[in-house]
Amino acid sequence: MILKPQKRGQIMPLPVALISTMDKAGTANIAPWSCIMPILRPYDEIILASWLKRDTLSNIREMKEFVVNIPPSDMIEEVMISARNYPPEVDEFVETGLKPRPSTKVKTPGIEGCLAWAECILTEEILRENYSLIIGKVVHLEADDNFFNEAGEMDFERAEPLSIMSSEQGKQFTRPIVSTRKASHSEMFIKKL
Repeated sequence: MILKPQKRGQIMPLPVALISTMDKAGTANIAPWSCIMPILRPYDEIILASWLKRDTLSNIREMKEFVVNIPPSDMIEEVMISARNYPPEVDEFVETGLKPRPSTKVKTPGIEGCLAWAECILTEEILRENYSLIIGKVVHLEADDNFFNEAGEMDFERAEPLSIMSSEQGKQFTRPIVSTRKASHSEMFIKKL
């Protein structure tokens, strides 16, 4: 089957993150984000893609910070409420019923009930004609002990982090599962004889 290039979202499962930001007046914004990923190891930088007319992007530009919150599957309704196009002066913590979680290194709060929180500062913006790429440095990373082991690895079966797939009708929420195969990092390298 040959698909149109813009249907790439139908072949790639994407993570669901909630980005929390705030403006200089202290109004909080929450937005679901799937165009987000760590930039290589050691994962101290992340990149997200944004349409140019987004309150999240305006707030990141203004405050130079944001928090990446990883919601569990039982937060789908709140994720969908936060996806609505509220005016910039609306506090989306109030609209979603989510509770702010004090951050450690940035002023912007995280979101209570999430699986993990990455507090980030803006390090670079790459502006394109219709969108922007935001590079943020993770300055504080924290995870809920109930869903992570001592090595900082998530128990996917218990945590149920959200992911999403596109379809002709909209979006389908999914979640990763653990396969029976594990692989060490060393398997990626060809051993010299």
